[in-house]
Amino acid sequence: MSYCRWSAFGESGDKMKCLILAAGYATRLYPLTENYPKPLLPIRGKSIIDWLLDDLQLSKEISEFVLVSNHKYVRHFEDWAKDKPYKITIIDDGTETNETRLGAVRDIQYAIGKMDIDDDLLVIAGDNVLDFSLIEFIAYCKNKKTACVMRYYESNVEKLKKAGVLSVDDNDIVIEMVEKPSNPATHWCCPPFYFYPKEDLPFIEIGINEGCSTDAPGSFVAWLYRRRRVHAMLMPGKRYDIGDLESYEAVQREYGGIK
Repeated sequence: MSYCRWSAFGESGDKMKCLILAAGYATRLYPLTENYPKPLLPIRGKSIIDWLLDDLQLSKEISEFVLVSNHKYVRHFEDWAKDKPYKITIIDDGTETNETRLGAVRDIQYAIGKMDIDDDLLVIAGDNVLDFSLIEFIAYCKNKKTACVMRYYESNVEKLKKAGVLSVDDNDIVIEMVEKPSNPATHWCCPPFYFYPKEDLPFIEIGINEGCSTDAPGSFVAWLYRRRRVHAMLMPGKRYDIGDLESYEAVQREYGGIK
């Protein structure tokens, strides 16, 4: 397990760090992703991850991006990162197959330990396509000063059964979250974008030690909300799900960029 760091401009001040989860194997997109990472697939002439990070760096709130990859794809990310005009560190979690992957929550734990992160932390999945800016989410998190997630209305019950499902009160506070419920209690779906104030970071290791599921990133939120306050912002736009070759081709045709 190793990491490499690139920085074009040096330190930009301690604000928050952004952790990009990119250690999955995207097996449903084979053969496209059999030897190439899903976040680097092009959408309208720009990689999925570039759409996300080019937007986020405009906020001026991110002091450093940290991307955690598996060993199989890490060289692709290292090559991609070399010419970026912002500080980014690429971490190799050492896994080489989908069967031996650490899982998203353990990847978060690994990155925090490897980088000795003691900052507010924005955690995002590196393979999501959005038509809205995440800068609004950052502003929401800074205002709430608690752990934060987003929520959107999902009418398809079968999709809810494969995601994190939230219940919230009138103040956006999460009062229940279940990852991959067999009987979803609401239609509020939680996309893979999370904010953790630095005071909450030690709870990740505590949660893992107490048996928190580690495969899906939302599993930690499902554990955390019972112990720490978590707010859920209404998602201000659309998230495009790229799960297979057909949906990838559809996004390439339909996507118009971040508004």
